[in-house]
Amino acid sequence: MLESGTSLYKLIILFMLGKVTFPLTNAQISDLILSRKYTSYFHLQEVLSEMIDTGLLEIETTNHTTYYRMTDQGKQTLEYFGNEIPPEIRREIANYLVLHSYEMRNESSTLADYFRNSNQDYTVNCMVKEGKQTLIELKFTVPTEEAARTLSENWKKKSQETYAAIMKILM
Repeated sequence: MLESGTSLYKLIILFMLGKVTFPLTNAQISDLILSRKYTSYFHLQEVLSEMIDTGLLEIETTNHTTYYRMTDQGKQTLEYFGNEIPPEIRREIANYLVLHSYEMRNESSTLADYFRNSNQDYTVNCMVKEGKQTLIELKFTVPTEEAARTLSENWKKKSQETYAAIMKILM
């Protein structure tokens, strides 16, 4: 039996990550947990922080977005204690992921980040990942932060189209 609500929230997060093949953002995890009123936003952030500190989760931050992945220790924890998640909550999570998995995968796999480089221009790094594998990565140098921001936003909207065009040209 679970000792506390905090343990249940940790298992819910691990269960979510165990059901997808891509990392989840803080916003995606928060959306499910807060929309079901499992806990408060601040408590959820404490739980996520604890899970990183104890090695259940690892994070990657790109363009001010944090992506969470389950570690091997997290997988073991879920294997041992996953049955402690009530069946109703398991169903809610599964249904949520069925309804939202396409946009969640797209959000997590299409990345764009920019930074000011040594020439005082901006370097924009655009990438599409599938799991931990990079399918395509492009770097652009642009003169202004506005151009960098626009390129980053457009990459997220048009990366599939761009990837298909590049493959067609090169093949």
